[in-house]
Amino acid sequence: MLLTIAFIFNTLLALLVILFHYEVLFQLDKQLPKVSHLPARFKVLVGAGAIFIAHVIEIWVFAFGYLLALQFEGMGGLTGMVSDHGALLDAVYLSFVTFTTVGYGDVVAHGYLRYLTGIEALLGLLLITWSASFLFLEMQKYWTSSRK
Repeated sequence: MLLTIAFIFNTLLALLVILFHYEVLFQLDKQLPKVSHLPARFKVLVGAGAIFIAHVIEIWVFAFGYLLALQFEGMGGLTGMVSDHGALLDAVYLSFVTFTTVGYGDVVAHGYLRYLTGIEALLGLLLITWSASFLFLEMQKYWTSSRK
């Protein structure tokens, strides 16, 4: 039963983050051409900044997911947490190193919580490459137009 709850929870969290990321990229694609007071090449910087903020928000969503999952008995736990900083900052730290696939290993998930770290790592890789592809297309569009 707990495995089913973990699967549903992880799936919902992943869908939330994917939809959020999609919407950020969709809105950037719509709004960047409308920012006429900026030179074309600076639109790429605005896009990069917005995408960076989106990734940070997504990382925090996963961090709150860890904290929520820790509230369920038998879901698992985290070892290596530094209590001086609090559970929230430790969860955010774990989320940052997992999302970016750095994976230092000083904070480690156990039990069903491991599946969430696996999903976050895979999704982080997917979303970061999606963002890179988007920025590449934006650079082609705006850097080419600024040369003319």
